[in-house]
Amino acid sequence: MKKQRLSKILARCTRETVHTLADEIRAEHDIVIVKAPEKSLAMIKMREPVKETLFYLGEVIICEAIVSLDGVKGMAALMGDDFDKVLDMAVIDAACSRGVFREEAFLTELEKAQEERRQKENAMFMNTMVNFKSMDSEVQG
Repeated sequence: MKKQRLSKILARCTRETVHTLADEIRAEHDIVIVKAPEKSLAMIKMREPVKETLFYLGEVIICEAIVSLDGVKGMAALMGDDFDKVLDMAVIDAACSRGVFREEAFLTELEKAQEERRQKENAMFMNTMVNFKSMDSEVQG
């Protein structure tokens, strides 16, 4: 599984789910904390839709950690300041990089459930969206 996809799935999971997955790895492997979880700032890059130019929206607080599992590094960064979750995410990343993570099927199911929930939320938002063009024609007509 690609790291970007893994990070997205884990970031959307509950802290308890991520902790359970990381505990299974900790039970079988020695984990060394290379960089303890700490707060940092990251710039948010956005694309302006009209001119298609990039700009920086601002900074956001992130938490980041790096661990080593059997000599293979794993790292994670997460918006906010959840030190425990980001450390667990780094452990899972290291296990994936080492090839010892056995819960990819479970993560795929989580990803499907997350996507379904996101689509339902988007559908609810679309019902409340205002079409300004139709409002303009009502005012002028």
